[in-house]
Amino acid sequence: MSTPSPQEVTHAYRHLYRGLLRAVQFSKPARYVARDQLRRAFRTEHPSSFNQEKIDRTVEFLGFAAKEAGLEHRIVRNLLHTAYWEQKKYIFVKYRRPTTIQRQIQGTAKLHYQMTLAMLNDSMGLCLR
Repeated sequence: MSTPSPQEVTHAYRHLYRGLLRAVQFSKPARYVARDQLRRAFRTEHPSSFNQEKIDRTVEFLGFAAKEAGLEHRIVRNLLHTAYWEQKKYIFVKYRRPTTIQRQIQGTAKLHYQMTLAMLNDSMGLCLR
């Protein structure tokens, strides 16, 4: 697979961002979390991992999430809700340190969450985070 041109990457970013904004109906906390995740993904991913088919399927998925409050909308909403509270956890960690058992439970839950998201992406050919 060849390296994508900068224009292709820019178009993919814009299509995904526009789809995310529509999917969350421009709601304030969700759109900022989505923007931050998308920026992080495009800055950290290697260009060789660029897959236009996955991006097209993800844009289509986000379009379905924007049209009606069905399964796709709930998936996007829950992904962004989880990411939002994950960000908040790091802000408040200096005030209250979790115990060892709490850290283990959180680690296990996060691992299962990531595995479920990876299986969703693989089975549907998406690139959600």
